Amino acid sequence: MADRDSPAELCFAVAPEADGWALRDFLRAAGVSATLVKAVKKQGGFWVGDTPLRTCDVVRAGQSVRFYLPPEPPTSVQPQAIPLAIAYESRHVLVLEKPAGMAVHPTLNYHSGTLANAYMGLLQARGEAGVFRPVNRIDKDTSGLVLCAKNAWAAALLAGSARKVYRAILEGEPSPEQGRIEAPIARAPGSIILRRVWPGGKPSCTEYAAERRAGEYTLVRAAPITGRTHQLRVHFAHIGCPLAGDELYGGSRAGIARQALHCAEISFAEPGSTERKTVTSPLPPDMAALLESVKER
Repeated sequence: MADRDSPAELCFAVAPEADGWALRDFLRAAGVSATLVKAVKKQGGFWVGDTPLRTCDVVRAGQSVRFYLPPEPPTSVQPQAIPLAIAYESRHVLVLEKPAGMAVHPTLNYHSGTLANAYMGLLQARGEAGVFRPVNRIDKDTSGLVLCAKNAWAAALLAGSARKVYRAILEGEPSPEQGRIEAPIARAPGSIILRRVWPGGKPSCTEYAAERRAGEYTLVRAAPITGRTHQLRVHFAHIGCPLAGDELYGGSRAGIARQALHCAEISFAEPGSTERKTVTSPLPPDMAALLESVKER
């Protein structure tokens, strides 16, 4: 492994089943994109031991193909010394716990204090170079896990393998208690933020299961099969059970000051391994307090 002041080195062992493959095919199977291959060629190339390889060259079982990832591109995100809760970390992956009220990226309304600023501050404190590559993004007022790739190679692999599970507190009780919501989502007329279920919208699918009833609320697990903007918020409002606190889609803030939505679980294939990793996060205090404030039934 390269030191912190040099680009990260990757090394891939050639398995027996890949014996005789062209390097380009071997790299594709290892998740190295065509764009990354071109960048590596310009920066230092591919090697087996002390021998450089062209992408048309053949690889043999037992060899180890190695290369350095290109230097990270410049970023305009300023590092800030903001405390970060790290739920999981490996060589290629970082899973962060984002609190409600923190934006993921700087925007016109949020120039600083974002998760991106905090991530760059963490790298600066460690003496590492890098850019912020979130694989999943959650709304400012949604809490929970954000999966980040530490380099361009890992980003593509994680994007293809990541699966999320949320926990949400609904107003009312969904019927049935476990099911699948398939309803197309489109932007609402006259708004750049609001979404709605609309026949001409993009196909959207959510799976859910009720976990617990507490007074007028229901705690559910929800898995977005598609990834539309505000998907869970729109889908649950569509079936008559808006999220508690979600005023944008018909919920009430009587018991909680933001939408009661938490990214509670992320699973993904660990880059460079056959292992599938699952990271979990407990229900945050404000959502737990809302459930405890009403009598269970």
